Amino acid sequence: MSIKLVAVDIDGTLVNSKREITPEVFEAVQDAKKQGVKVVIATGRPIAGVHQLLDDLKLNEDGDYIITFNGGLVQDVATGEDIIKESMSYDDYMEVEFLARKLGVHMHAITKEGIYTANRNIGKYTVHESTLVSMPIFYRTPEEMVGKDIVKMMLIDEPELLNAAIAKIPAEYYDRFNIVKSTPFYLEIMPKTVSKGNAVLHLAEKMGLSIDQTMAIGDEENDRAMLEVVGNPVVMENGNPELKKIAKYITKSNDESGVAYALRQWVLN
Repeated sequence: MSIKLVAVDIDGTLVNSKREITPEVFEAVQDAKKQGVKVVIATGRPIAGVHQLLDDLKLNEDGDYIITFNGGLVQDVATGEDIIKESMSYDDYMEVEFLARKLGVHMHAITKEGIYTANRNIGKYTVHESTLVSMPIFYRTPEEMVGKDIVKMMLIDEPELLNAAIAKIPAEYYDRFNIVKSTPFYLEIMPKTVSKGNAVLHLAEKMGLSIDQTMAIGDEENDRAMLEVVGNPVVMENGNPELKKIAKYITKSNDESGVAYALRQWVLN
């Protein structure tokens, strides 16, 4: 049965190490579209950090979808309609904010409007995230976060500090939230029901597709959920070794246009 839905991560997957779309990837995506394959970007980024890629790949037309915030927000690209939207409560925010202070690492919360931090000395990785996803940073005290529509929160710091903090996170936080590491310096905390996997399954059902007709391409732990649920999980050559254990296929690296290789080898043949 032919593959009709391909969910693709961005960083370390769709773009190369210079954060560019290679000509090979562009052409393969266009060829997939011509054959009726739905290519859907699935990312931890907010929508503001994806607009340019959607334009560059012409994935902004009627019937195109986008998965952002690791599945916390799924939208129809052309209309902006929210298909899935999940938020964190103020109580959730306060728990994670307290945890970050207890562990001694930086933290920020993200809404559709921007990045909010209560760290008076704003962490450099908060600034990095702001630049990466084209969103403003707002300093707000915890009391000022009442009423904010938070999609996800992130513990952020130097890799060695973050790893030490992760080792001390109480088990009950994993029971309450979906917690995934997306880069060596980002730990993402979201509602328990949020994942790229749930978002991909929702879209597949909406499109009337079987699991065998779905593929996901990724490289990091925040891609695990979608790789585990699709019929055709593909991991990048530069991907996490643990993820390669669950892959049906290993494609070339992101600097070798691995997404293009995957599409041509296993979708467009």
